[in-house]
Formats: sequence, structure tokens, C-alpha cells
Amino acid sequence: MDLLTVSLVVGVLLLLLLAAGLWVSLALMTAGLAAIFLMVSVPPGAVMTTTVWGAVNSWDLTALPMFIWMGEILFRSRLAEDMFAGLAPWVRRLPGRLLHANILGCAIFAAVSGSSAATTATIGRMSLPELLKRGYDERMAIGSLAGSGTLGLLIPPSIILIVYGAATEQSIARLFIAGVIPGLMLAALFIGYTVVWALANRSRMPPADPRIPYLQRLWQTRRLFPVLALVIGVIGSIYGGFASPTEAAVIGVVLSLGLSWFTGTLNRDTFVDALRNATRTSCMIILILAGAAVLTVAMGYTGIPRALAQFIVDLNLSPYALLAVLTLFFVVFGCFLDGISIVVLTASVILPMVEAAGLDVIWFGIYLVLVVEMSQITPPVGFNLFVIQGLTGHNILKVAAMSAPFFLMMLIAVVLIVLFPQLALWLPGTMMGN
Repeated sequence: MDLLTVSLVVGVLLLLLLAAGLWVSLALMTAGLAAIFLMVSVPPGAVMTTTVWGAVNSWDLTALPMFIWMGEILFRSRLAEDMFAGLAPWVRRLPGRLLHANILGCAIFAAVSGSSAATTATIGRMSLPELLKRGYDERMAIGSLAGSGTLGLLIPPSIILIVYGAATEQSIARLFIAGVIPGLMLAALFIGYTVVWALANRSRMPPADPRIPYLQRLWQTRRLFPVLALVIGVIGSIYGGFASPTEAAVIGVVLSLGLSWFTGTLNRDTFVDALRNATRTSCMIILILAGAAVLTVAMGYTGIPRALAQFIVDLNLSPYALLAVLTLFFVVFGCFLDGISIVVLTASVILPMVEAAGLDVIWFGIYLVLVVEMSQITPPVGFNLFVIQGLTGHNILKVAAMSAPFFLMMLIAVVLIVLFPQLALWLPGTMMGN
């Protein structure tokens, strides 16, 4: 059977399995086994078992369940309430006022969570009722939450960057460092848009709150200290060279448990719930990685990635044209799959053509996460949309319309990182060398 026929059969089979509702991991494994069976004479069962073991037997992946557990612990703590109270006094005089607490709260929580859905849910359950009660525009309150919640994918420690690093055998610490400036840039774009919107729509803003004395603002800021200590403990230990990402994840769990105990939210039920949900999520991601590994090996046997890379090279596309095509591809793909599935499913196939185009693999990881962030707020399978639907009761299409301006801010961020690659590469090059 020729290469084109095998590609079509495997692609159609994978789409049918996903459309039928089969687990993503099992669909990937089945498609991989089918490709091996059709194209090469090696025993599919032996290939699958050795590949699955090799994919999950990775020390780097140890950080994954730890960071997920940390996020689950913090989700059940008073962290969001404390952050909102600590940030609110400092943003009241900015155009947009407490809408910025939404954005900054997501950015800070992203630095201790690593999950877009957890960031959106944790900040949203605190900020949305407060903003709507104070008379803030509902579209901006929900839209800013949907957009800012995606920062959990980019600002380290990012679960999806760990997955990308494991799938492409890149340094997770370097990926974490590369995500800092793009993450802050995206938060700044959200804040900038909110300022412009507030100045252009003064009539849709609630009356200004009474001015708070400076000393009282300083006193309120004390509620930010626990989360800042957590950020410094986790991220600072990595950037300072004191701990690997895996060791920093363990530090994060210990500090999260301590913070939860100190605030009185740690008990048997919250501990068990956090551990159970973290285990469930970790197993899901590991299974997806295992399935993707089987499909990757199968593709290697068939030669499809090499052929695809050569096809792209023969088209003589410029790097900008290639990235434009890939951006459209990932946004459309993100309408039907979650971010982690997109990364593990496409990384091994896309990487040869990326390298052939002369693009840096670390930079491409940040670009890919930015584009996947966009898919978190695109229907019908935008995970942040589902989270906000659960918080507000609005249908997904309405939430997607509310978040559309922030989708455009993400698109601007993608353009900026393409035009100025050093936004992602300067910090890891400075801190870790070439």
C-alpha cells in the first residue's frame, strides 16, 4: 500500500474514532497500530508495548502530577479571594478598575497553577460575582476572564509546556523560562485593551469607588504575600538553579498544603478530593502521551513525517507563510480537540518541517502554546468556554462572542512573537546560555 493511501486511511480512521467518542489515547493507539499493520512487517503488539513503556518511563513527567496536584489544592483554598482583595485597592484608579484584578489575578494564579481551566474556574468563581454585583459590564467581565484564564497555559509552571517538552525531548526548564516574557506581554495586551475600552465606554462603567488611603492599601496588600511566596518558592527555585522542574513541583505541593492549612481550608475532604482529581487528570494526560507515542513511532515507520516535511520544503514557503498556515491549522484543530491532545498529536509530525524551515524548537513551543491558547476560547470545544458556561449559565456561543476581543489580542501576541522571536528566546539564552 502506498504512502498516500496509508495516510488517508490512518487519518480517516483517527477522525472516525474521535468522532465516535473514543478516548483520545485509545484512538491514537488504534490509528498507530493500523499504520504499522498496513505499512510495515514489524509486530504491532511488541512495538506498542515497548513504545508505551518508553513514553511514560520519563523522569521529566514526574513534575506533571505534582503541578496538577498543587493546582487542585489551591483551587480549594482561599487564594483567589485573598488575591482579589490584595489587588483591588491598587487598580481602582486605572481605567477599567476592578476588571484589571480579573486579569492580574489570572496572571498570578497561572504562575502557581499551570492549568487554563483551573485558573479560569478559581479566579472566576471569586471575581465574576463581585464584578457583576458592583455593576461592571457583563461582556467585559466574562470576556476578560475567558481571555486571561488562558494565561495558565503559558506562564510557568505550565502543564502543556511539560507535555511539549516530553513529546519533543526539549528542556522543560528552558521552556518555562521562554514562556515568561510572552506571558507577561499577553497580560499587558489584555490590560491595554481593557484601558482603551474603559476610556471609550465611560457610560458602561460603574461609579468610581471611594478613594482608599495609601496605608490602607498597603495593609490590604498583605493578602498577596502567601501567593507571592508560593510563586517565589516554585518559579524562583527553578530560575535560581536550586531545583529542577520536578523538584520545584514537589516544593509547590508542600507549600500549597502549608498555605491551605494556614488559611483553614485543608481538611480530609479537600485533601482527598484534590488528590483524586489530580490523579484522574494526570492519568488522562499520561495515557494521551502514550497513545501519541505509538502513533509517532508508527508514523516514523511509514515515513509520513519525512515525506510531509519534504513536501513543505518543496513548496518553498517562507517561514512566515508556513507559520500562517500552521496558525490557521491549529486554530481550526482547536475547535475540536483540547490543547494537550493537539500538542501530542501534532508535535512529532510538525517538528520535522519546523526544523527544516530553520525555526527554533524552543521558540516553536511557545508559539504553539500561544496558538493553542486561542483555541481555548473558540467553540465548540473551548475548555475555558465550558468553565465559564458552568459559572454563568450562558451558552458557549454567547461566551465566545464576549471573549472575541481577547482572541484578537492573542492573535496580536502571535504576530509579535513571530516578528520578534527574541521575546521568547532572549531570557533562556541569557539565563541558561545557548
